[in-house]
Amino acid sequence: MPWTWVVFAIVVVGSLGALKLADWVMLKRAKLTLEQRLPRQILMIALTVVVLIVIVLAVPADAKGGISDGTRGQLISLIGIAVAAVITLSSTTLAANAMAGIMLRATAPFRGGDWVRVGEYFGRVTERGLFHTEIQTEDRDLMSVPNLFLATTPMKIVQKAGTIITAEVSLGYSVRHDEAERILISAAREAGLNEPFVWVIDLLDHVVVYRVAGLLEDVSGLMSKRSRLRENMLDALHDAGGESAAPRRVKQRRGYRGDVEMPEGRRRQWLARQKAMEEPVEARVFDKAEEVAKRTQLEERRDEITARLDEIAEMDEAGEVEKQEEASLRGELAGVEQRLEEEGDGKGNGNGEKAGA
Repeated sequence: MPWTWVVFAIVVVGSLGALKLADWVMLKRAKLTLEQRLPRQILMIALTVVVLIVIVLAVPADAKGGISDGTRGQLISLIGIAVAAVITLSSTTLAANAMAGIMLRATAPFRGGDWVRVGEYFGRVTERGLFHTEIQTEDRDLMSVPNLFLATTPMKIVQKAGTIITAEVSLGYSVRHDEAERILISAAREAGLNEPFVWVIDLLDHVVVYRVAGLLEDVSGLMSKRSRLRENMLDALHDAGGESAAPRRVKQRRGYRGDVEMPEGRRRQWLARQKAMEEPVEARVFDKAEEVAKRTQLEERRDEITARLDEIAEMDEAGEVEKQEEASLRGELAGVEQRLEEEGDGKGNGNGEKAGA
């Protein structure tokens, strides 16, 4: 066997071995979430293409059984055409989800722990992969949504800085609108919403439709706050002796203006119920999403501290204040990295349970 073919065999074995080693080190050996695996999967695809080109370039030329430079160039062109064909035809293939995953990674419309609604699906993002995104629904189940569907469907993302919570109720014309506004705003404030306001949505034949809304700053308890708002609205209407009816409900009855169908007024008990609960409902329903959200916050804080330390290091002469700040930031950074390491060692197994439990 000519030495050129021996060298070619060594190159092939070495390239494939290096590719296999890279796959083991970056993907199989490391305990990573789907979101952490995404950039490494993209890198592995690029490495695979590079290995193919290296093997083609290593084929001996002008030797017995070898190939010519023209043939080598044609093979390299064929590899490029194949890659281009995969990208071009990716609209209906598995590669479409990969391309959509790369696009979602680049644009970053949402992060781990965010509340999202896409189509009929609603929940919190737990992991972002190359081909699909995992969402934990309000039933505590984990749902895998293809990235192509996310990229081509309008998506509603709840901002971490806060969102507006709304609820509607229909009241009879016997209730003055200013009195209805006072009752509903009081209920919204009792639910912990900021800057509440009331809109008159519609004037129907027998009822007036009101919508109360307010700003919820802590979105981690989104579902509980929505339910709490409606509970407070019922309690406030009971206490005020008001009557509510469904927007399209029409019912005739005999009675006087002071008669109402609702039970006797009772004092609101939501504060007592809230104190009696050991933890919010979301902590039990979205357990995995809560873990992902905490880890995302820790990673963001780590990046902020690192950026600030770099700024201090670039100063020509750091003062006493900067030195004290640097020492404080380094201590905080060590704590954040330790918590991230603990989170990584005990991350969920897909059902919200700790690994190894």
